Amino acid sequence: MSENILFEISGHVAQITLNRPAKLNAMTPEMADALLDAVAECNASETIRCVVLTGAGEKSFCAGSDIRELDGYDTPWNFRNRPDYCDAIRKLLKPTIAAINGYAFGGGLEMAMSCDIRIASPHAKLASPEIRLGWIGGGGMAAFLCHSAGMSNAALMLLTGEPIEAERGLAWGLISEIVAGQDLLSRAHELASIIASRAPIAAETAKLNLRAAHTMPLEKAIEYERDLQTICFATADAQEGRRAFAEKRVPVFQRK
Repeated sequence: MSENILFEISGHVAQITLNRPAKLNAMTPEMADALLDAVAECNASETIRCVVLTGAGEKSFCAGSDIRELDGYDTPWNFRNRPDYCDAIRKLLKPTIAAINGYAFGGGLEMAMSCDIRIASPHAKLASPEIRLGWIGGGGMAAFLCHSAGMSNAALMLLTGEPIEAERGLAWGLISEIVAGQDLLSRAHELASIIASRAPIAAETAKLNLRAAHTMPLEKAIEYERDLQTICFATADAQEGRRAFAEKRVPVFQRK
């Protein structure tokens, strides 16, 4: 991987840590490449069932792209077509949890919003600050904010570039829980372990279903959900779940 992208596996849970705390875990092209490698390993693994994404240190989850690196692109078109770290997170097939331990600015917020579940420490701050430098977000910022926080709140963040506190992020639906800083990672892993104990194919399918429900018209979304349910129902894990229920025991899922 990279010294700036740490990758660890414990049981069925993988943790990806953005490890550049002296620079607020700001992303570089090298880090984006390493993140893509980590995502590829997670997707290919039969063992990994849930992924936790966090930042090193106590100050920042990720401050977005390292601004000093952006002049390295010789044309705007090459900038447009760069390997993108937000795209990398969206490519994860396994359920993902963002443990937001501080600043989540710009691309950092987009990465967090690309995760399925977001929890944050009380001192976390969320922002879309690109407008203060002359551009806008490009990793899904407007879409994520509109869907989660509503048009007016999204506009407030996008047009002012000012950060909001974790409490407001919770009230707006940008995060699910606020957890004391010292407990943030343990809570993320607790949630990840619960998810990892569920039927893996069903969990990955539920993730697909959530994305579809987010974008499809209602009737199409329900039709798609029913098709996904049928696929899950045909798996060996679903049979194991029914047997375990009848036998009053905990099911043992094999991702089959």
